[in-house]
Amino acid sequence: MENENVMRRLKTVEGHLRGVIRMVEEDAYCIDVIRQIQAIDAALNKVSTQILENHLNSCVITAIKGNNVKERERVLKEITEVFAMSAKV
Repeated sequence: MENENVMRRLKTVEGHLRGVIRMVEEDAYCIDVIRQIQAIDAALNKVSTQILENHLNSCVITAIKGNNVKERERVLKEITEVFAMSAKV
């Protein structure tokens, strides 16, 4: 179910991106193009948030409840790295 929702959102983003490509090809007004790109960014951020939430509620919880200390450390480090990369963008 989660995967279906993510895929639906990504396909919507894909459609919007094709629309932006068309706008650029047709030399649309720059501000209109930027607004559409911002909408795509927001939609991708929503998808990313959904995927992260699913990951936290499955993989991370499993690792934290498990007995493998190295696995716990690995998943927590991954989360930290994801946030560090998002700050660089």
